[in-house]
Amino acid sequence: MGIEEYGGGQGPHPDVLVVTTNDVPGFEVRQVIGEVFGLTVRSRHLGSQIGAGLKSMIGGELKGLTKTLVETRNQAMDRLVEQARARGANAVLMFRFDVTEAADVGTEVCAYGTAVVIGPQP
Repeated sequence: MGIEEYGGGQGPHPDVLVVTTNDVPGFEVRQVIGEVFGLTVRSRHLGSQIGAGLKSMIGGELKGLTKTLVETRNQAMDRLVEQARARGANAVLMFRFDVTEAADVGTEVCAYGTAVVIGPQP
């Protein structure tokens, strides 16, 4: 498995910049649009649960579950970006993930942040 299967994030020139910081160096916030989020809930299929159970007894990384979580986080982030773009933002500040168990049937992943319009500082 290549590194692209275990990572995420944006490419080099996104139309909606997503950062974990409160600001972007060299830019000013011109408009605060408000909170945006992307949410997804994924269940694990029986095969991966059995495999994870066996693997947990001997130790080591649960690669199937890792890959599933990466895909889930990427989907939540894509939904966040779609919502920000639809509301007229060109950036999301203070980006975070929240991960919780959803009623013992799956994993809920929420990507959230503050949608803003930024522009170069004068």
